[in-house]
Amino acid sequence: MRAICIDDEELILNMTVSMCEQLPQLDEVHGFSDATEALGWIDKNIVDIALLDIDMPEINGIQMAMEIKNRYPNASIIFITGYSEYALEAFRLHASGYLLKPISKEKLEKEIEYALFRKNTKLHSSAHIAVRTFGEFDVFVDRKIVNFSRAKSKEFLAYLVEKQGDYITKEDAAQVLWEEENYDRAKQKQMDVIARSLYATLEEYGISDILEKKRGMIRVKPEKIDCDLYRFLAGDAEIINRYRGEYMNSYSWASMMEGYITNKLDNSDSE
Repeated sequence: MRAICIDDEELILNMTVSMCEQLPQLDEVHGFSDATEALGWIDKNIVDIALLDIDMPEINGIQMAMEIKNRYPNASIIFITGYSEYALEAFRLHASGYLLKPISKEKLEKEIEYALFRKNTKLHSSAHIAVRTFGEFDVFVDRKIVNFSRAKSKEFLAYLVEKQGDYITKEDAAQVLWEEENYDRAKQKQMDVIARSLYATLEEYGISDILEKKRGMIRVKPEKIDCDLYRFLAGDAEIINRYRGEYMNSYSWASMMEGYITNKLDNSDSE
């Protein structure tokens, strides 16, 4: 696993890098006191874990996290800062960890272990078609990730998966994907492009049969996929124990299902 540490305070940066180098979970550790230099480096190198100071000149840690996520969506972000008021914004970015300075090696190792735990438990299914909704949304064919040419096409499929086999119209989907903007002619054309792109991707991977169209409506076929959400709702104890409070991180509309899952867990704990 490759980690980068970014902090404009040289002393703290060197201490963080030194602690990371002592952790057996990490294979490579690279430190940067200049955020612009770090951006140039990540353009050419894959990042698995990023430990970021938040209060930095020119490019702050929140902006840096977004830049890293744009390049490497599955990278784990751990914020290390002296300011607790940034916590809410950090969690909106679905950071894996948030540490207040001064940090200890023990606390740092705990956060990195949690970040790696999330990475290592992202996919356990050996099914031909597996769908992960806990954490980031992803689709796998024979354990290889499906790459979508359009982010909205991927989000469209995510919404279909959440609907658990219910038929929906393109208008229904558009109002969710674009937060209830008017479904005018332009939006209809845009939705047609998104749908065609989704079908093209699924056909490319040989899995277009997971969708079914009927009288202008569309649904996902739950029986065709192995999905952690479906197994959770069915009471699969193994999947329930793996849930770590994160569901379809990238999509704001998924918050209702996330709340339902949380309440379901809370109720089961109280019984």
